[in-house]
Amino acid sequence: MPLFGAVPPFARLHTEKCNPLKRACLLKPPSTSACFPQSRSQLRKKVVGVLQGHQLNNLTLRTTCRMLAGANSRMSNLVAYVDGGSLGNPGPAGIGVVIEGSQAGKIRIAKRIGRQDNNVAEYVALLEALQCALTLRAKTLHVYSDSQVVVKQMSGEYACRSPRLYSLHWICRKLARSFDFSISHVPREHNTEANGLASSAVRKQTSKRTCA
Repeated sequence: MPLFGAVPPFARLHTEKCNPLKRACLLKPPSTSACFPQSRSQLRKKVVGVLQGHQLNNLTLRTTCRMLAGANSRMSNLVAYVDGGSLGNPGPAGIGVVIEGSQAGKIRIAKRIGRQDNNVAEYVALLEALQCALTLRAKTLHVYSDSQVVVKQMSGEYACRSPRLYSLHWICRKLARSFDFSISHVPREHNTEANGLASSAVRKQTSKRTCA
């Protein structure tokens, strides 16, 4: 079913007396293209707003994008393994991302993201992978995550009703429209590399606080 249904009979009746050009304009369903950001710069601005809402430092994501900016050719097919974790839930949190299929070889990312809960960390890991794929101009992206919440919400099986996750879910869905995107659940034991990166980021953050 189309987003906008057929023009109601009363509206059609009242446009019959217009000249053909005006009638065509009045009966044409409104365009929704302006509602969604199309360019990469517009998407970046949306990401910044979401990250600021979660007290997340966008500089870490921007650094990764800058690091990948040299890969100008369009990547045909990328695969990403993502994981996020929190010590205390909420507590010191980190993300781990492994991207395969890039001309630069396997890309590994481990980052501290401050005090967050597990689900926020899982979404931030997905957001990091999406940002990297956008920078690499990927055509297709398949993501593996061990978070049932993220996978089922991103695939549409679960609705995202959590105020804490909604903005992250929203921006991830927007970025995912830039690719032929798919996401699958993978058991934690098959996501060891991304899990190890996330755990190391959490440990570094914890040790830094202990030494301070």
